[in-house]
Amino acid sequence: MKTTDLAPTRLPDHLRETQRLLFIAKHARWTGGLHPDDGNHAPYHREMRETLEGLGMALSIADSYAALFDRPAVDFVFPLLNRGGFFNSEMLLPLLCNQHGLPYLGASPIVRGLSDDKHLTKLEAAARGVPTAPWALFRRGAPVDVSRCPPARRWVIKPNNSSASWGVRDAHDRAQLAQAVVEIHALDHDAIVEPFIDGSDIEVPVITLDGAPAMLPMMIFEQADPTQLRTYQEKRDLVGHVGYAVKRFDDSSIAGRVADYTARMADVFHPFDYGRFEFRFDHATGEVRLLEVNLNCNLWSEKLFSRSAILAGFTHAELIETIVTESMLRQIAPAAARRDAA
Repeated sequence: MKTTDLAPTRLPDHLRETQRLLFIAKHARWTGGLHPDDGNHAPYHREMRETLEGLGMALSIADSYAALFDRPAVDFVFPLLNRGGFFNSEMLLPLLCNQHGLPYLGASPIVRGLSDDKHLTKLEAAARGVPTAPWALFRRGAPVDVSRCPPARRWVIKPNNSSASWGVRDAHDRAQLAQAVVEIHALDHDAIVEPFIDGSDIEVPVITLDGAPAMLPMMIFEQADPTQLRTYQEKRDLVGHVGYAVKRFDDSSIAGRVADYTARMADVFHPFDYGRFEFRFDHATGEVRLLEVNLNCNLWSEKLFSRSAILAGFTHAELIETIVTESMLRQIAPAAARRDAA
């Protein structure tokens, strides 16, 4: 996987002049600051709208799934309506696009589902020799027998399909553990349980360049307290931050392993246009374990993905242009060639 000499992909004039782009996000029409429930996701969606406007393409905006119930008069869809308020909502916009034969940014619905399901992602990792923490899965409606959970002094319990640590909690004994699983089931989610690993998160952003996955600089959330459990409220700027520094990860003794693990996992999901591969790094032992894979992850200019792209020489606008252009080139040019051949 390419890691050096990365350069933005420019949108060709023929795509800029002919393609009508539809951007769908919960807060696509937002004009204010932090949202009372979704926090910084609202200004993130506003910024994405403004960045896409800067591409100079014909742009339509929508903030609900209804925009795709009937086929819209567009050529390409940027679906960013994640966590839509119901189970597996991340798959609906790509499914609707498939129904209408519309090309769209990101992975196919089945691949989105594979990455959103942390249990299935961990099975893929295990099949490819990528280390991950032991785990137990509790599907809603199935018996909750926490004796199946791996032994630990402390467990982390979270929805098996979620993002930004939504619903995450911890437990120090099996009674607390059972209660946490029941609470997550009450949120209409399956629950996954793992031993809590003291340490920091290594994040590896991956984009597409010249039709193949390319790795942006690795980053680390280096925690002042490696036992701190980061929460949804903290990640969405709804409460104060725990102490951590976001910086480039350049420990060569570890980075080579992480790059190898990332390449193995990227091969599972390609083509996916962009995504973030997350690992837990135990500072005391040097062990690295895959946490999860986030396709269609956060691209806000103030978040890690964009900070990494800047280190690679991309502006935020160039990052978004590259992601959109590579996806269009992957899908629209071959489709046009097939039409011409017919």
